[in-house]
This record gives sequence, structure tokens and C-alpha cells, in this order.
Amino acid sequence: MDFEPMLLFALAGFFASFVDGALGMGFGPTSSSILLGSGLSPTSVSTSVNIVKVATGVAAAVSHWRFGNIDRKLVLGLALPGMAGALVGATLLSSLNGVALKPALAALLIVIGLRILFRFARLRAQTPEQSTGQSVPPTTFNRKGLHLAAACGGVTNGMIGAWGPVVTPFLLHRGLSPRYAIGSANTAEVAVASASAVSLIAAVGRGGVQLGVVVAMLVGGVLAAPVAA
Repeated sequence: MDFEPMLLFALAGFFASFVDGALGMGFGPTSSSILLGSGLSPTSVSTSVNIVKVATGVAAAVSHWRFGNIDRKLVLGLALPGMAGALVGATLLSSLNGVALKPALAALLIVIGLRILFRFARLRAQTPEQSTGQSVPPTTFNRKGLHLAAACGGVTNGMIGAWGPVVTPFLLHRGLSPRYAIGSANTAEVAVASASAVSLIAAVGRGGVQLGVVVAMLVGGVLAAPVAA
């Protein structure tokens, strides 16, 4: 693979990791937007992004576990419907025409991007005390609609790698403190991204995996992690 495309993919991983590390969401939509713009097919984009998300997600999950930011019951409640939704999203993506699907995916990415910006604006408008929040245990927040939100997040993750922008704001809106919302959502994301990647590979074959893209994105993401923090 030529140097310039590799550099573009590394930049995709860098900026995606930077946004995700700073806001707690946005790796999939950011990287998918850049990769789709580079000319890759939607299935290759989603497969590559989800493989990278598995690798980075494991590291994030271990960190959240060490800091006590996750609740196993909540992670399970997110992961199972999220994986089911990921299967649906991956199936839709692999069964539809890639060229015809690109405008729809671009529109979906715009909607997800606006949601991220809206959430970021709300966080900036809050006082430090409000944005930090009290350490509300996961057992006390309103779980109504949890499984549906996780399933919807799984569908968007299977199609464009977008899990956090759907699930994390839902948890925050339901009264869960940020540390538990981000920690539990990031941990469940490992299972959802794995289901998405495996489903897409099974549907389109290993030819849909762009190894060079995955490696370049991982390098860029690792470089961005300390900057984002």
C-alpha cells in the first residue's frame, strides 16, 4: 500500500482516538467519515473500524475495571441487546449495494456527529459540579428503555461503528453518573464491536478486511491517546 493512503488511515485513527478520548464517544463516526471519503467500501470501513475498536476497547475496559467505573450487570444488559443489534446492522450493510448506501451512511454520520456536538455543548454549559456529577450507583438510575437503546446502538455500530454516541448519552440522560456511563458503555462496546466485525467478515469474507488500514489506524490511535487525555 502507498505511503499517502497509509498516512490518511493513520490520521483517521489519530483524530478518531482524539475525539473519543476527549468526549468519551465518537471514534466510529469520526474514523468512518474519513475512511468513506477515502473511497473504501462501506463494508470495508465498518469491518476495519470495528476491529480497531475491539483492540482499543479492551485496553479501555481494563482501565475502567481497575478504577471501578463499571457495573457487571449493566455491562451485560448493554452487551447482549447490543450484539443482537450489531448482527442486524452488519447484515443490512453487507446485503445492500455499497454505492447506493454511501449517501444514506453519510446522512447517518451527520446526524450522529450533530448529536456528539450537542452533547459536548451541554457539557460545556454545565458547572464543574454538574459535569462531574455525584457517584450515582448503576442500581439506582432509571433503566427504562435500556435494552432498546443498546439494540439501536448495536445497529448503528454494525453499520458505521457508532455505539457511544447512541448509548452513552442515553445513560447520562437517565441519571447515571458519567464515570459509570462511560465505563460501562465502553466495556460493553468490546462485545458489540466483536459481534459487528465477526458478522461482517462472515458475510463478505476476509477480503473485506483491510489489514493495512487496521494497522495504520491502530498506530494513529495509540499516538493520539495521551494527547486526548
